[in-house]
Amino acid sequence: MIRTFCTNKIRESESLNGSDWMFSPDSGQHRGQHFPIVVPGCWESLPAFSNYRGSGCYSRLIEAAGNIRLVFKGVSHTADIYLDGEHLAHHYNAYTAFSAIALNVPSGEHKLEVRVDNSFSEVSALHVPNDYYSYGGISRGVVLEHLEDAFIEYLHVIPQKTATGWDAAVTVQVRNLSSQTLPTTLCCEVAGQACSEPLVLPANGTTQWTQTYSFTDVAEWDIEAPNLHYLSAELSDTEGTYDDLIERFGFREILTEGKDLLLNGKKLRIKGFCRHEDHPMFGCALPLQAIAQDIEIVKDLGGNAIRTVHYPNDELFLDLCDEQGILVWEENHARGLSEEQMRNPHFEEQAEQVIREMINDHFNHPSIFIWGILNECASETVFGRSCYEKQFDLIQHLDTSRPWSTASCKMKDELCLDLSTVISYNIYPEWYVPLPTGDFLADLYDWVQTQAGGQDKPFLITEVGAGAVYGYRNPAAPKWSEEYQRQALEAQISAIFAQDGCSGIFIWQLTDVKVSSEWFANRPRSMNNKGVVDEYRRGKLAYDTVQKLFREQPSYVE
Repeated sequence: MIRTFCTNKIRESESLNGSDWMFSPDSGQHRGQHFPIVVPGCWESLPAFSNYRGSGCYSRLIEAAGNIRLVFKGVSHTADIYLDGEHLAHHYNAYTAFSAIALNVPSGEHKLEVRVDNSFSEVSALHVPNDYYSYGGISRGVVLEHLEDAFIEYLHVIPQKTATGWDAAVTVQVRNLSSQTLPTTLCCEVAGQACSEPLVLPANGTTQWTQTYSFTDVAEWDIEAPNLHYLSAELSDTEGTYDDLIERFGFREILTEGKDLLLNGKKLRIKGFCRHEDHPMFGCALPLQAIAQDIEIVKDLGGNAIRTVHYPNDELFLDLCDEQGILVWEENHARGLSEEQMRNPHFEEQAEQVIREMINDHFNHPSIFIWGILNECASETVFGRSCYEKQFDLIQHLDTSRPWSTASCKMKDELCLDLSTVISYNIYPEWYVPLPTGDFLADLYDWVQTQAGGQDKPFLITEVGAGAVYGYRNPAAPKWSEEYQRQALEAQISAIFAQDGCSGIFIWQLTDVKVSSEWFANRPRSMNNKGVVDEYRRGKLAYDTVQKLFREQPSYVE
């Protein structure tokens, strides 16, 4: 399954998910052997490769003819695509989609190979030993598309509230694969309104078409009523319609006004959780059912938002959030990088590529209300600030419709407050810092209000929490006990909701997750154990406390 709705009715496409794949590792005792493997999936799910870090080859046979496009929603973390031995594409980063095109493929059976590498090395600036695990494999869905000489690359829509209703500004990008100019007709339909226009597509190039549609009576998307609408485009010539693409969006507007975050003009109270794509059975390749379970847990806890730490998420997750009214903070891939790591010659290119791919692919999701970057990186240094500035500029170039932020842990050393539209901090009083949350937070918030670029902006706590090993219970409530986590979260959440000027909270974190053993050897069980539920989604003692405190808070503040 690639999306929760149909994205093509004309373009012929087929899923390459399933058990037709073989995996062969490049090193270790099983080098050169072939193992049946299911895609999507992580090779760590195979008993022989539970801790394998290295490279290997996925292979299968496909039936194809003419122009084809292979779409990979995620390969962890470096991929090289080959068709019948010919190299088609290279891609770095596990958490964004990419495609490979082959033209004039002879009709028949062909060998598809995907060389995958999850090694840590100098050429990998973002996938480094960290407080989460970099799995290996084809971890998200794969699609084979059969194309004509031109196809629709993407549809983007920006809804904007007006005095009489809503506008929808639409951009359609069409790509011509042929060496000749092509006359074509583009028909675009938005929430039931359609228009068409003849286009002449330049040879071997792309064409952008824009149009604004106006509406006086449409159902809006919000937390309590997540109404969705369809956006579609078709290409046709004298012989008929030959390509199409369907997207989904919501009429909603995210704005900042002084210290408030507004959804369709209503002041938001964020009750969120940080969530990794991680599961003991599936690694980072969670199936739809497991993703849906996580969202249901968030809803049961009284939550209304999820932060995708620390990378873009599978689009199935975003589709479900769109459908169920869950707000999403989505961020590019970078966590805790020092200035030295950010000076890696590959860092800027790789981080900016993630931003481009994340925003281009996830542009239309109404659930996404903030773009985030560079969690806990070197925002306290002059060089680090230059990186933040470049990446925020790129976000503004790609999308003018959403706020942007960064989750900082640099406290009063922070140099980037003026660059964000939302001020966001990760704090751990009563866990790493032996201070009451109320005192710690008030001091930090008051300092932010005295700094240039910090005043009169929304303020969020993007991480707070405490660890607990599931099943470790002790009436004395020492650290790592479920009793201590419950007490700490009660104090933290209560103080954050009581802080004037604070728009809300993302608890660290929803579930316990596996961490890189190379990164933090003293994490109990080689896990980050701060989940409100454990890795098997079993609730800890803090579950009921978080649920009570979150359910007491409305999503919209009068």
